[in-house]
Amino acid sequence: MASDTTRAGGFEGVQSVAVDGSALAYREQGEGDPVVFVHGSSSDLRSWEQQLPEIGRSYRAIAYSRRYARPNRDIDPGVDDQMLPHVNDLAIVLRGLDAVPAHLVGHSWGGFICLLAAIRHPELVRSLVLLEPPVLSLVMSTPPRPAEVLKLLVRRPRTARAVLGFTALTYLPAAAAFRRGDDDAAMERFAHGVLGRDTYVRLPEARRRQARENIATLRAQLLGAGFPPLSDDDVRSVRVPTLLMTGARSPAFLLRLTDRLHQLLPDVERIEIAAASHVMTEENPRAVNAAILAYLARHDGSERLRQQAAARSG
Repeated sequence: MASDTTRAGGFEGVQSVAVDGSALAYREQGEGDPVVFVHGSSSDLRSWEQQLPEIGRSYRAIAYSRRYARPNRDIDPGVDDQMLPHVNDLAIVLRGLDAVPAHLVGHSWGGFICLLAAIRHPELVRSLVLLEPPVLSLVMSTPPRPAEVLKLLVRRPRTARAVLGFTALTYLPAAAAFRRGDDDAAMERFAHGVLGRDTYVRLPEARRRQARENIATLRAQLLGAGFPPLSDDDVRSVRVPTLLMTGARSPAFLLRLTDRLHQLLPDVERIEIAAASHVMTEENPRAVNAAILAYLARHDGSERLRQQAAARSG
């Protein structure tokens, strides 16, 4: 059941949908087949501001703020922000907004959520566009066990080096900073490791403010129990067409994890976004939007939309 609400700070005119005892904010634009955008960590529905208008010209584009993300109620101190409840939330959002089956577009943590939704609720999903989901549990536990590390080093040394580098240089120092109460240092360390130092510095102040406003969820994720299990067979079970999108300047661990997804998904394509890192939706939105529209046009059965996508790319 959706309702209207008004919030300041970039949330003017958003609506809300009831989800398992909470109200999640969302914004939508356009008509047609539903395309639902799921944001990553340290962000909210505002991270899709450069996608919604463009995709909304041809589709019913919906972006919602996940549980605990602004302007929704903050997570309580000490609560572990686990991923599977977000998968359940996504299923309820899709049904509650009559957006089934949906094309799901997920960035980072949101991409992992979308992948799990396709595995657990295949009837709700029409296609996937995944922007660098951090599927660490596909290659090892989080935190990793020594035997898993040795096995990965033997079988996939490049992936092992990339993941271990991220763990040692980003994840562990950021978690330690959160534990000692230095949220600014934790955010900076995490952002540098995921986005790159230069990319983080160049982000507009409004985007960095959005990250700071959602820092409680990042803290809960890094100090929590880690990602849910994900096996090769789980990924092979995905039957919907999937587009994997990476940034040309993205960190190695995200690229290696995308490599593994590319090997396992049955119906998959991949595209690299030039002049962009992990926040490609904001660094090169024109290329991201064109890639999404071209992919959707090939998988929605609409000749009109295929022609529109071809005209844009031309």
